[in-house]
Amino acid sequence: MPIKPKIALVPMDVSHFDRFFEFESDKEAVWMAAFATVANDREEFMQMWRRRIENPGVTHLTVLVDGEVAGGILAYGEPGSRHIGYWIGREYWGQGVATAAVAGLLELMQERPVFATCAADNTGSRRVLERNGFRFTHMETHHAKARNAPVEEAFYRLDPS
Repeated sequence: MPIKPKIALVPMDVSHFDRFFEFESDKEAVWMAAFATVANDREEFMQMWRRRIENPGVTHLTVLVDGEVAGGILAYGEPGSRHIGYWIGREYWGQGVATAAVAGLLELMQERPVFATCAADNTGSRRVLERNGFRFTHMETHHAKARNAPVEEAFYRLDPS
């Protein structure tokens, strides 16, 4: 049985943005995410994230593993239609970090239903959602910026237990 990673979810701040820029500059990771774009301009990226964390309707948390920034996780949307999203640095893939981060966010949120989406071929992300109790609902095809092509997007929902 795999050992659960020791993670911490902390409020996101500008000191984490350099690491996020590294993550989102990783072309393979962006391709896997499908609906993101590769970060190229550092200053533009930093300004975008500064605006994002100022939005009071979005919960932005940084995922730490052994005190190191491993990714970010967020919740957004109106009550009754809240969505979650996350980005974990590639060096942390396959270690249970995303699964633990989603579990931690869901414990903090407590509200249900919660929704999430991912590229249908992103089996790792699909497993993260399913391990956290999300139920697959349907597929839709959308244009994926990172792949410059239509991509099937898998939709998930977590209902009250």
